[in-house]
Amino acid sequence: MKVVVADNFEAGALKLLEATGAQIVHKPESLEAELADAKMLVVRSATRVTEELLSIAPNLKVVARAGVGLDNVDQDACKKRGIEVMNTPSASTNAVAEFALALILGASRNVPRAHHSMKQGKWEKKVLAGSEVEGRTLGIIGCGRIGSLLAEKARALGMEVLGYNPPPRHDSPHIKYVELDELFGSSDIISLHVPSTPETNGMINKGTISKMKDGAILINTARGSIVEEDALYGACKSGKIRAAALDVFPSEPYSGKLLELENVFCTPHIAASTAQAQERIGELIAQKISSLMSCGE
Repeated sequence: MKVVVADNFEAGALKLLEATGAQIVHKPESLEAELADAKMLVVRSATRVTEELLSIAPNLKVVARAGVGLDNVDQDACKKRGIEVMNTPSASTNAVAEFALALILGASRNVPRAHHSMKQGKWEKKVLAGSEVEGRTLGIIGCGRIGSLLAEKARALGMEVLGYNPPPRHDSPHIKYVELDELFGSSDIISLHVPSTPETNGMINKGTISKMKDGAILINTARGSIVEEDALYGACKSGKIRAAALDVFPSEPYSGKLLELENVFCTPHIAASTAQAQERIGELIAQKISSLMSCGE
């Protein structure tokens, strides 16, 4: 059985796939050529699984997204072809929740800015005074696996947690569910954990930012399309938003104007990039490969 891994895959996770006995082709020079007889395609976020790409893979049985979001996979096209689509939502839950918390702490205490300041030979001790998170209110938009776990971690640090999530939703003792406008108006820090959908794209815009507390902090480890770049740029430049910490962007790699601002902290989509998360992803996909092989696929 041939499995094509189109995007970067951590070495340890790749070994788990190879241990199944399947033929694993990692980052081929010609994706089209290798897909011609492949039974399974594994992607992360870089490769877009379109109807056109599927048309050159007549034997494909499974598309596996090594991660949570499926916005780069044409699920309707897969369904028409009878191709199973799987992802690994549980594998990176803790990694992303921890990373969101790291961004909350870093932005609140000006850690990234302080680092770069010292690299430039400065000692800006008074300018870079920050705020403690204990006693502050965290608003979580999207309270699924990641949002709920972030709430638990934030509560352990003494934060109050408000959540917005349309029913059905997790019944969490760590979250007080409120309407979106109340969350915007009451939260010192807002963290985004929703998928990219027509309803969520652009939900952080000039109008919704105007409802936020002056000096709020915005964290985005979800999808770049959720935040309107121009609106965020203006709000951060004016100080309406005190700081933003972003791991995702409308287009990646990102080189846009948000990088100009000292109070916008950026990381290159690494929230799920831990050895542990990648190993869990490898385990889940390896299980699927073994299942297919046992069925004679």
